[in-house]
Amino acid sequence: MTATVPLGVAEQTEIATYVSFATGAPQAVREAMGIASGRFGAGLALTVGQEPSCFFNRAGGFSSSSDVTLETLREVRDFYREQGVRQGAMMIAPAILPKDWGSITGALNLREGSRFTKLGCAIETALPASDGVAKLDPRLRVGLVEPHQAREWASVMMPTFGFAPGMVDVAASLVHRPDWRNYAVWENERIVAAGSVFLNGDSADMFGGATVPEARGRGAQSALLTARARAAEAAGCRWLVAEAVAEGPTDHNTSLHNMLRAGFEPLYDRVTWSWRP
Repeated sequence: MTATVPLGVAEQTEIATYVSFATGAPQAVREAMGIASGRFGAGLALTVGQEPSCFFNRAGGFSSSSDVTLETLREVRDFYREQGVRQGAMMIAPAILPKDWGSITGALNLREGSRFTKLGCAIETALPASDGVAKLDPRLRVGLVEPHQAREWASVMMPTFGFAPGMVDVAASLVHRPDWRNYAVWENERIVAAGSVFLNGDSADMFGGATVPEARGRGAQSALLTARARAAEAAGCRWLVAEAVAEGPTDHNTSLHNMLRAGFEPLYDRVTWSWRP
């Protein structure tokens, strides 16, 4: 088996994760948060209109340049307009940007935004490198989240990323879903770190790794990576994928380096193409 995750698998797994995360919430939560999704050609688009950061307003899953046409992306733009969001993103791997990309960005008023490093690996590559549990501070422990712990767990994950309070209800609903595995790190009886893995057939996506500030630097995220890689293996997945904010010349992203130590390899850096009305 090749060690490189196919581009289509990496992109489609990522957007499927975000769509599942948001649209699987209870109906009342979806309505309160303005959650909507749609399919546009080979891609999917998602909006969470009541999340002020606009982070979840994204379209992706494009696996070849033939998927990335002005007509398709215009439909995505119109979807953003219909949902009334003030910003949306097109997530497109650099290798599949078409030759006329400059004219497409001009026609749709797309601007370069932040960059993310796309990572992936074959499951057997990650497992030998994932020794994070062994490095976990002995005063901490890692394990699966039980349904009665869902809200506390979500209250660590979403606020740590700075998301709106309503996102806690979205994240808490993950604990009840069969295609998600949700882990926490505890110090005594308090949850201090949280992370999920979405199981998507042959592939799995590392989602939402977050640690409260006072517990950082004690191995929590490495332990969560190990636990999630093992869960993906148990579910029969072949590939693991993830993304992290890309580093600039003077930057250091601890999450990115945790994943590299866990056996992930950088696949490419991807620009977030942002649309605003």
